[in-house]
Amino acid sequence: MLVTAYDEAVAGLHEGGIPIGAALFLRDGTLISAGHNRRVQENDTSIHAETDAFRRGGRRRDYPNCVMVTTLSPCWYCAGLVRQFNIGAVVIGESTNFHGGHDWLAELGVEIVLLDDPACTELLGTFINDHAELWNEDIGL
Repeated sequence: MLVTAYDEAVAGLHEGGIPIGAALFLRDGTLISAGHNRRVQENDTSIHAETDAFRRGGRRRDYPNCVMVTTLSPCWYCAGLVRQFNIGAVVIGESTNFHGGHDWLAELGVEIVLLDDPACTELLGTFINDHAELWNEDIGL
């Protein structure tokens, strides 16, 4: 599942955006939708990877049976989306470059799987090093 999110992150990077990707799956592994951070490409601060994947998934009634897979620990905005719609689990590629709201989600009973994936860490780490100003804008600094 992480491969889908990672491929989305790479696609975002190739589009000139911030390399964060996400995908929404059913717990049985069925892909519902995928997306990536499009803040730069669309000039819209609300299009984070998780929100892009979520929006592309359409209307559902079974969010507790869903897994949000993301290359990076979700920010508070995206953690709020997981909470609001009662998404049952979040698989996180890495939290080295940014430690978002996944601890809060775990406290609320959301299943959290933190993979510490080296490829995810390197992809975003390199981007942050090369584009610190854009990254700081993305996380609200």
